[in-house]
Amino acid sequence: MNKSFDLNADVGRMVYVKPIAVTDLPREVRDQADGLEQLFAVHDAEGQQLALVANRKLAFKLAVQNDYAPQPLH
Repeated sequence: MNKSFDLNADVGRMVYVKPIAVTDLPREVRDQADGLEQLFAVHDAEGQQLALVANRKLAFKLAVQNDYAPQPLH
C-alpha cells in the first residue's frame, strides 16, 4: 500500500479559482451578471484568466473537465 506520488507532476495543469466581486468587473460583464454579487474566475499559473463563471462549484467542475487541477485562492 506504500506508493509514492510525485506531487509536482501536474503543476503545469494547475489552475486557481478565486471569487471576484461583480462591482470590480468591467461594465459589459456587470451587465451580464444577472443580479449576482460575486463570480468565480479560473486563472492559469501565469495569472491569465481562463474563465469566469457563476459559482465556485461550476469553476471547479469546468477545470476538472478540462484536465486541470483546481486550487482555491482567497
